[in-house]
Amino acid sequence: MKAFIFDLNGTMIHDMEYHTRAWQYLFNHDLGANFTWEEVKRQMYGKNPEVMVRMFGTDRFTDEEMTHWSLEKEKRYQQEFLPHLALLPGLPAFLERAHQQGIPMAIGSAAIPFNIDFVLDNLNIRHYFTTIVSADDVVLSKPHPEVFLKAAALLQVAPADCIVFEDVPKGAEAALNAGMKAVVLTTTHDVAEFAHLPNVLRYASDFTDEVVNALV
Repeated sequence: MKAFIFDLNGTMIHDMEYHTRAWQYLFNHDLGANFTWEEVKRQMYGKNPEVMVRMFGTDRFTDEEMTHWSLEKEKRYQQEFLPHLALLPGLPAFLERAHQQGIPMAIGSAAIPFNIDFVLDNLNIRHYFTTIVSADDVVLSKPHPEVFLKAAALLQVAPADCIVFEDVPKGAEAALNAGMKAVVLTTTHDVAEFAHLPNVLRYASDFTDEVVNALV
């Protein structure tokens, strides 16, 4: 393969529990709802405003309110997760080997730049990625392939020559829709939840997996 495209949350860092925790606190403490952990976890994909609409409906928030609460959620997430911020096992070496071999790499994430910067700069890994496609750069969220197709175009690599690293079914489905193979990190979802997707090359708990390492 000629390029790697990485989702961020749950794929490069094991942080989805902290996102769920921050959303549940915001929904129940600040916005007066009473959602269970599982109800929140099921909606943890796509852009932040989309999550809020799925939970509360289309008429609850103005655009300005969604922007405000979205940022408040991310501030809470970052504050709680920062002491635990680390790349998945094996990923630092994987990135370095790919970089040394000249394999172009991109971030293709539904995260806002505020969160992507939080990870890349605190872990000092921005230099590995020549392209970053965030929530602010796309109109349509996963499973629509826009984020991955845009990343491939910016990398100047054909979609069929890209491998996507993902942790959620909607993300792996977006890779399929983009004509790309996917490696699934099983940090967030069970393997069975991806059974309908024919483009998954490998399931791995982290980047120490020998088949994943063989990609570089």
